[in-house]
This record gives sequence, C-alpha cells and structure tokens, in this order.
Amino acid sequence: MFSTQLSTAFGRTSGMAQAYRKIGIETSVDSASPHQLISLLFDGYMDALTQARGAMRLGQIEAKGKAIGRAARIIEEGLKSCLNLSEGGQLAQDLQALYDYLTTRLTLANLRNDEALVDECMRLVEPLRQAWRDIGHQVSAHKN
Repeated sequence: MFSTQLSTAFGRTSGMAQAYRKIGIETSVDSASPHQLISLLFDGYMDALTQARGAMRLGQIEAKGKAIGRAARIIEEGLKSCLNLSEGGQLAQDLQALYDYLTTRLTLANLRNDEALVDECMRLVEPLRQAWRDIGHQVSAHKN
C-alpha cells in the first residue's frame, strides 16, 4: 500500500535521491528506498537545527547561518520538492503549507538569531519524523 502509492502520490522516487545528493547529505542513497530517503531528510533537518542551536549559544554566526541554511535546503530541495500536489490531495497541500511556514520561520530565526524559532521548527517537524518512522515497518512489510 505505501511503497507504490508513496512514490506516486507524495513524491518522485528518482527526484528524492537526486535532491538528497544535491543538499550534501552523505550516505548511500542509491540503495535507499523512497521511505528511507525521507527518513534521512528528516534526520538531517533535525541535525542541522541542533547544530544551529549550538552555534547560536556559542555566538558562532557563520556556523549558525550554514546550519539553518542546510535545514532550509532540506525543506525546500528535499521534502517540499518531493511532494506530488496533483495526486497527494489535501495531505500534500498541508505539507506544502507547513514547509512554506518552516522556511519563513527559519529565515527569521537566522536574521534574529532566535533560538526559540529554531525550537519551534524542530517541534513542528518531530511529529512528522516520528510518524514516518512508525510506518516504516508497514512499508517494509508491503514490499515482501
């Protein structure tokens, strides 16, 4: 149910691997399933924001900017670019709106050096990240 419909309704399989490579996350994406690629994007996003928060606390402006930029690119070039709005229905539209909101908040967090905005962006994505992990066994079981 998930693997075929996921790749058509919510993303383009070939585009995910390309987007993942493009944003500079190193791993063996060629052998990863579409589900695993999205999981890696969520993990990379959270890692980038954890780095940004640490850089803010240490006053490392350049490192903070790079980390927030990486998180924003994961949203825009990874997660958002894989949405299929024509077949994904309301869920895909809602995710697009969330991703747009996150991009705006990340920009503000960077401009204002605001750790609370970074935390907000992490809190908004964590339930998606966890839900995606939770359905992983269903995706794997469907393949077999």
